[in-house]
Amino acid sequence: MKEKKELTCIGCPMGCLITVETDNGAIERMTGYTCPHGKAYAEKELTHPERTVTSTVPVDGGALRMLPVKTAGDIPKDRIFDSMACIHTLRVHAPVKAGDVVLENLAGTGINLVAARTIDIA
Repeated sequence: MKEKKELTCIGCPMGCLITVETDNGAIERMTGYTCPHGKAYAEKELTHPERTVTSTVPVDGGALRMLPVKTAGDIPKDRIFDSMACIHTLRVHAPVKAGDVVLENLAGTGINLVAARTIDIA
């Protein structure tokens, strides 16, 4: 089955509009990318889409009430909702340093959730 998909590349600030033609899931033709990042992005987006997840979690005893967190790497796009469900159950205790692992192996993805800023004790 032939399909045509249009993607906006997020690999660099150019935001190229990439058109990909597939036949039974195999890429036959790709146009519109202006750098190697675009080609790699489109291939990955069609075969194994992943995203970095960011959120916040409550902090007990900290100078700030909420800690920004993010995944240490990309996770499969279809695991985002499971990951967010895990994140919403978390609470951390101050002090926390940027880069500290807040949760290992987020939702079984093999990717850690890390603190995105330092929060000292109140």
